[in-house]
Amino acid sequence: MKLGVHLVNFTLPGGPESIGPTLAATGTAVEEAGLDNVSFMDHYFQLEFLAGANDPMLEGYTALGFLAAHTSTVELQLLMTGVTYRHPGLLAKIVSTLDVVSGGRAALGIGAAWYEREHRALGVPFPPLSERFERLEETLQIVRQMWSDDDGPFVGKHYQLAETINSPQPLHKPHPPIMVGGGGERKTLRLVAKHADACNVFAGQGAGPDEVAHKLAVLREWCDQEGRAYDAIRKTVLYNGLVGPDRAGGAAFVEEMRALADVGIEEVHVMPLQGDPVGFVRSLGEHVVPHLSQL
Repeated sequence: MKLGVHLVNFTLPGGPESIGPTLAATGTAVEEAGLDNVSFMDHYFQLEFLAGANDPMLEGYTALGFLAAHTSTVELQLLMTGVTYRHPGLLAKIVSTLDVVSGGRAALGIGAAWYEREHRALGVPFPPLSERFERLEETLQIVRQMWSDDDGPFVGKHYQLAETINSPQPLHKPHPPIMVGGGGERKTLRLVAKHADACNVFAGQGAGPDEVAHKLAVLREWCDQEGRAYDAIRKTVLYNGLVGPDRAGGAAFVEEMRALADVGIEEVHVMPLQGDPVGFVRSLGEHVVPHLSQL
């Protein structure tokens, strides 16, 4: 099983001046520990259930560009890009740029967005959920077109592009992996089956192996309807529980991951909720990575 670290807390003991050096050190620790993926959230404000809106939050793709210069092997992405935050043509260009400067290590994680407060606060349109899903599907179509030889127009209900020129193209072929996040059974998992290379559902508190297995069964049904090979889709989870030596030297977490691997999960993303991401990653390398690599 592969392992990624999802960085969500930027309230550090040294204040904002310490964020850059800490991220650089985290990048070094990630590769020394043998992790496979580093991700950030895509938000303007810190989430209220983690801290407060006035606490530090980084712009995700800028932060990934910084990490690209401080890593050399790990995959880089947001969990998840909100479809409302950037025009899809610009989003394709941003991810292409990240892929080129990182040597082919970018991935596009994307979802329908949900945090209304930050949209209203900064004047970003926040359409109803049904429209956000329509925009998400058009965005998936646009990025795939921009990452292809077709540089002609795109005409959709919400987006109209006169030319889909994208130079330079991503280094990752045929294109950066596309991950659609969420476990919605009527819309989200259908979009995974139709357009994505990976899914990402929740696991941990409130979502055990049985719930994850159910989501994957629904995904398989959508794959059958869309004529898509279920095995071609990478199955991943964002884990919201405790990780590391505070759980019996990591053994309890590893056993939980074994149960998820048994239902088909190939990759887990975990979060350091407190302000020591370097120590958290080093602990993963010592207590977790050697065991997960055997699953």
